[in-house]
Amino acid sequence: MSFFNKMLASVGIGSAKVDTKLEKDTVMPGGEVRGVVVVQGGSTEQQISDIYMSVNTSYLKEIDDKKISVPGRVDQFRLSESFNIHANERKEIPFSFILPLDTPITIGRSRVWIKTDLDITSAVDPSDKDFVRVVPNPLLESVLTAASSLGFRMREADCEQAPRYMRKRLPFVQEFEFVPTSGSFRGRLDELEIVFLPISENQAELLLQVDCKVRGLGSLFSEAMGMDESKLRLTVSSSDIPNMAQKLQSTISRYV
Repeated sequence: MSFFNKMLASVGIGSAKVDTKLEKDTVMPGGEVRGVVVVQGGSTEQQISDIYMSVNTSYLKEIDDKKISVPGRVDQFRLSESFNIHANERKEIPFSFILPLDTPITIGRSRVWIKTDLDITSAVDPSDKDFVRVVPNPLLESVLTAASSLGFRMREADCEQAPRYMRKRLPFVQEFEFVPTSGSFRGRLDELEIVFLPISENQAELLLQVDCKVRGLGSLFSEAMGMDESKLRLTVSSSDIPNMAQKLQSTISRYV
């Protein structure tokens, strides 16, 4: 193959291309992601050093007193060892992996995508980006449904940089912000924030921040001092699903 074609491929012209085909684009944390990576050879033979697949999102990070959106990697997987792809050759590489339990669900402004990267020796590395819809697993679904049944409406859902007391494996958490629009907490709370931290497929820790309603001068002073917010920790499991609303209500009620 000509030196000219090799030179063009080194800057991405006529180089190998990658296309990831997912078996389905809807999955839940802890579920299996399956598909095939198609590598299409370019105008010259090239060595593929590695193929990596990563699960990605973005989160808000405070920098110089401003919140900006930055990329966040949830996990990364190596799919293949080194191989050569001949000119115009097509290779299909099947894959499967378990979506990490702490993958954010795609709700509000939260987005999740799978990126596939080819590591090509002495060339611009091609990549492919596929957005996926991540839906709640049964335990998280029961928490969100319980909050709704208690009269809370979800106002926002964002991934944000996590303070130290919240951090687990990742530098960020997904936060669900609710406001009471009906039920017994309307008029008693300003908002409820919930962070869902999975421990296993059937168990999780909930971090709740209860922002109490301001009443009178004493309460105004408390709000100014940041004393009207209570931070609570609650462990839930699959056995709590039938009574999740009652468990959530009794926990919040102790601090209102």
